Amino acid sequence: MTRTASILLLAVALICVTAPVKAHHSISAEFDQTKPPVTFTGTVTKVEWANPHIYTNVEVKNPDGSKVVYRVEGGPPNALYRQGWRKDTLKVGDVVTVTGRRAKIATSMNVGQASIKTADGKPVLTGENPNASAAAQ
Repeated sequence: MTRTASILLLAVALICVTAPVKAHHSISAEFDQTKPPVTFTGTVTKVEWANPHIYTNVEVKNPDGSKVVYRVEGGPPNALYRQGWRKDTLKVGDVVTVTGRRAKIATSMNVGQASIKTADGKPVLTGENPNASAAAQ
């Protein structure tokens, strides 16, 4: 392989490796850091294990009887796995309490930097927010 071809191959490899990193969003770009965190209790309706983040959908019943589904953003699957998360850590039907930052887009029901606790108070996910508890177990 010629030196030029080797350099070109290395450049392509570096672009491929760094592209996913550049695609990752900034927390402050998506979530509103200027408002206090929201806290709600609801029922898990779906857990999505996918890169770059795990999402947990939590359905909450409003006082008027209507329902809203929040999409709670967690960390990357490999990081959560190292912290003890498994695909069955949260199951559809589990009741959880979530504290986290709402998305800047008012119509979005995304919540980030979230902590999630089970009905018995066990921390499942610990986010980077003022109300976060000790490290995930």
